[in-house]
Amino acid sequence: MKGLVFLGEGKMEFRDYPDPVPGPDEVVVRIKTSGMCGSDLNHLNEPKRREDQIVIEGHEPCGIVEEVGSAVRPWEARVGDRVMVYHYDGCRTCPNCRTGWMQNCDNTRIAFGGNGHGAHAPFMKVPAHTIIKLPEQLSFNAGAAVGCGSGTAYAALKRVNLLADETIAIFGQGPVGLSCTVFAKAFGARVISLDVGEERLQMAKDFGADFVINPMKDDPVKAIRDLTKGGLGADKAIECSSNSVARQQTLQAIKRWGTTCLVGVHGSMQFECNELITNQKNLVGSLTFNKNLQDECAGFVAERGIDVDALFTHEFQLDQAVEAYALFEQRKIGKGVFVFD
Repeated sequence: MKGLVFLGEGKMEFRDYPDPVPGPDEVVVRIKTSGMCGSDLNHLNEPKRREDQIVIEGHEPCGIVEEVGSAVRPWEARVGDRVMVYHYDGCRTCPNCRTGWMQNCDNTRIAFGGNGHGAHAPFMKVPAHTIIKLPEQLSFNAGAAVGCGSGTAYAALKRVNLLADETIAIFGQGPVGLSCTVFAKAFGARVISLDVGEERLQMAKDFGADFVINPMKDDPVKAIRDLTKGGLGADKAIECSSNSVARQQTLQAIKRWGTTCLVGVHGSMQFECNELITNQKNLVGSLTFNKNLQDECAGFVAERGIDVDALFTHEFQLDQAVEAYALFEQRKIGKGVFVFD
């Protein structure tokens, strides 16, 4: 089979790999969809990779179980099961692994599509414990979204304990931010969505945002305060852009006792400590989700009939990857997905 690999410095290529064969506790998934994520661009543009660092990309897998290993029990996986993949593995024995948080493994974290083979190929071999059944109501596209971007948004809203009577400001309306907007509305909250791109703000409106703000046109902190009772600020804020200024603004735009959650990775943040201390504010981070939350998110989407599929603006064949990632990096598309026959 052919798999897409990133070489660093903006270069990618297709390489030939043998079709995977499952070990005793593994399954092979026939990939139906493999989502594109903003963090893919970090992998693509990092310094030139050593040969031993090159793996098949793609960490939003969804597909059908093709083969099962000899030790995989029927209730874990059967040939033909529709599944998502939790895209991390670890030592499986440390406290983080035992509670499903394998991305925080204390010993040997593996991120599929990062330092382990991912889903930008027709087949993917994974440990049986990493697969999660895809609800029948959900498409493979929806499963790919839940497998990273949308699941990350869901976990962030859980992290801040968003309630239905609260107002939340969501900075950045890329795939994760838009998912935050969709889910926050489903939670019953009042949603203020922010982005510097008018197309993304229109998408946020279409997905139910109560208000949209372009920080390039209006002071976002003032605008958020003007939209809240007594000008006190939002109850909660999520930052999905990795922009250092936006991060400061999320903290300034929440009320006393409010909570800001940083989701966008990389970059930095500077703030006055008294902004937290004097105003009793909370600042937390959220890195993707654990296996239980991925399963819970898929169930939430299925039960509420949330149109996660609409987050995808473009579908591509894998052989269009160079064009697809060029458009993605130039922000000429929203969320993209590779679709396999």
